[in-house]
Amino acid sequence: MTNKATDHRFIIEMGMGNDQYGMDYQKAAARAIESAIRRSAIPMYSTTALDPSQMRVQVTIGVQDPDKIDTDALAACLPRGNATVTATFGGHNVVNPDTGDTIVIATAAVEAFLPDQSGNYTAG
Repeated sequence: MTNKATDHRFIIEMGMGNDQYGMDYQKAAARAIESAIRRSAIPMYSTTALDPSQMRVQVTIGVQDPDKIDTDALAACLPRGNATVTATFGGHNVVNPDTGDTIVIATAAVEAFLPDQSGNYTAG
């Protein structure tokens, strides 16, 4: 298990997602997370002895109504590591003046941390 006090962040990715027709904050948040992690690859797990379960993943979702986010469901969808998701006020709602429909826009910051590895390597 990792320790927040000694962990080192090695990835931060940002993403944006939306729901154009259903005002579904959960769908917009899931799309924002997917947008962020689609641009990341972590090849170190296939080339080192590091265990992906050591990775702590911290996700912050910004939406206009954070209470509509099921953070546990979003965390369960992340492919690696021990994930936590926090929903906070942010994102944006855009109202179409012609139809009254609201587009929900969510933002995501996905951060990955590993425990301090400095004691695990020796100079060669």
